[in-house]
Amino acid sequence: MRTDGRGGAERGAQGGEGPIAPAGAVGTPAIPVFLYHSVMDDPPDWIAEFTVTPKQFAAHLDAVVRSGRTPVTISAIADRLAGRAPLPDRPVLLTFDDGFADLPGPTAEALAERALPATAYLTTGALAPGGRSLLPPAPMMTLARAAELERSGMEIGSHTVTHAQLDTLSAKTLAYELRTSKAVLEDALGHEIRHLAYPHGYNSPRVRAMSARAGYETATAVRHALSSDRDERYRIARLIVRRTHTVADVEGWLAGAGARVAPYRDGPKTIAWRWYRRARAVVHGPEFAG
Repeated sequence: MRTDGRGGAERGAQGGEGPIAPAGAVGTPAIPVFLYHSVMDDPPDWIAEFTVTPKQFAAHLDAVVRSGRTPVTISAIADRLAGRAPLPDRPVLLTFDDGFADLPGPTAEALAERALPATAYLTTGALAPGGRSLLPPAPMMTLARAAELERSGMEIGSHTVTHAQLDTLSAKTLAYELRTSKAVLEDALGHEIRHLAYPHGYNSPRVRAMSARAGYETATAVRHALSSDRDERYRIARLIVRRTHTVADVEGWLAGAGARVAPYRDGPKTIAWRWYRRARAVVHGPEFAG
């Protein structure tokens, strides 16, 4: 996952558009939603920027426990945004994208040791036998182990089939990405899949509308911002965790500081970046969201 050409998920939103909302801003209590990818000591180069070591990860989890926040899964946030149920005081959500091999092993064990629930968004084409995805080579879990994640306390969501840039796809291809990944996970787990994470956060009004029509109740973006109990159901803000982030960074986010608080509108840089990628897709076809 390079930073040249992507500039981070939803590039403009990470570019510091506008002021950072203070912790406890009126009407928008900050909810940190952390986005992790892999937890390993020696990751492939393409994912290294978004990988933390087991030692770093343990320190982050210990900071979550010390913070006194209540860990929840995406369903709890969905219930609040839909007006069905309140959130517990000072919630925090830990999410994991793609489905790297560490997830059902040491990563799930580290969470379980601290009784921390989480949400895992799986890229089905990278996990199913004979599947096709745009993810570069990396050690991945298998789809057969998704049930293990649920037993360990993780909620499962979809991360599409191929990990393409959804906001550059035709309507037919976009529908395939959204509906097929959902169906594959439902077949594997035997229950409805209600939640989606956009690959690398790339979305648009059309993507959000089609996600709702495909049967998802929520979708998470990236935005590198704190979420809130007023966030948008189909682009819930997440904080992407990089290997360069320190425990102090994590503690700041847990305190509700250090990033903007969603919801807020896309800025000009985000919109321009989207149009540039769409133009590339016309020439090159679907591209990896990373």
